[in-house]
Amino acid sequence: MKLNSKLKCVVWFVALSFIFGAGNSMGAAVIEELTQGNNSFCFDLYQQLKKEKGNIFFSPYSISTALGMTYAGARGITEKEMAKTLHFTLSQEKLHPAFSGLAAQMGKKEDITLNTANALWIQQGFKLKKDFLETTGRYYGAEPFQVDFRADANREKSRQKINLWVENKTQEKIKELIPEGILTALTRLVLTNAIYFKGDWTGQFDESYTKKMPFRTGPGKQVEAQMMYRKASFKYMQDSTIQALEMPYKGNEISMLVILPRQESGLEKVEQELTNTRLEDWTAALREQEVCVYFPKFKMTCKYSMKDTLTAMGMGSAFTDAADFSAMAEEQLLIDEVLHKAFIEVNEEGTEAAAATAVVMRLKMSRRLIFQADHPFIFIIKDNESGGILFMGRVLDPSYGSQ
Repeated sequence: MKLNSKLKCVVWFVALSFIFGAGNSMGAAVIEELTQGNNSFCFDLYQQLKKEKGNIFFSPYSISTALGMTYAGARGITEKEMAKTLHFTLSQEKLHPAFSGLAAQMGKKEDITLNTANALWIQQGFKLKKDFLETTGRYYGAEPFQVDFRADANREKSRQKINLWVENKTQEKIKELIPEGILTALTRLVLTNAIYFKGDWTGQFDESYTKKMPFRTGPGKQVEAQMMYRKASFKYMQDSTIQALEMPYKGNEISMLVILPRQESGLEKVEQELTNTRLEDWTAALREQEVCVYFPKFKMTCKYSMKDTLTAMGMGSAFTDAADFSAMAEEQLLIDEVLHKAFIEVNEEGTEAAAATAVVMRLKMSRRLIFQADHPFIFIIKDNESGGILFMGRVLDPSYGSQ
């Protein structure tokens, strides 16, 4: 993993001083608890996203990280709902150092490219609380940028600036993360995370063996796919429901685990079983075996607006006037939208993937009482001291009867 120098410095300082300072075993246990929670959130989120048609691809790490930064400013019912939905079982005091420790742990990998970055995009003149800025800076390496969301022209410049940052951090794989119309004059803060991965297979596929083969998309339905082929020793397991294959990237520290239903129409049943515990069972059953692997080349980009999804998962108050982000700023904020976009390309050499998440926060709209006299009404002119009515009338059509 190649982090920028500033983030790398922060990551290592935090990892050593705050997590591992109390002992490696405690640091490892905290990181493991965070990872277990992040994985559980991943499978919960998949259960929501699978309802959509077509391919699915997302980065739970990116989403958890962006919302982890946001969580640092949450209190009250919002904090409780976010913790439950995101499976944050650690206290605020332990969670954010654990995220930093996890980043440091990933930073030890040398044979693949894994870059991550975080940023805060703050409305000029808007004050974030010191503790929140210190937490996001210290544990997430989040660089603060001043932007202007108030005026239309400046808002568009700010949107382009954020999108360009994301594009640069993901090797131009994630473009237009924030579409037009998302940012408004009430936007005060956007929290972003970007992640980029590139890894070559430990044993690459021979391109000369790649050929067109049918890929069955459903009963009686098929498309043509560029199918790669390789015969080699892989970690593999099978049971009555699935076949599982692990394809490692160089360094053997990161792998792609493929879960293939035994039956052509068995995906829905397998999806229902997807949990962190089930994944651990499948992984534990993997054994080195010689396998003839046929695997399709593919390339896709998926994007999600996650407000409704996260609300359905249990953190609805964060998106309403009931939101409590009092540890973030004095002025009352709520999450306006959570945007996520992810890219992946798999070929004979390996895999390139990128993702980015933006948490858009805006001011709560003041609860204004509206009196709009746009239909027939009665009016009275009275003397306030005596209460006597001086004039009284009714308006059915304000354009009628004018002289």
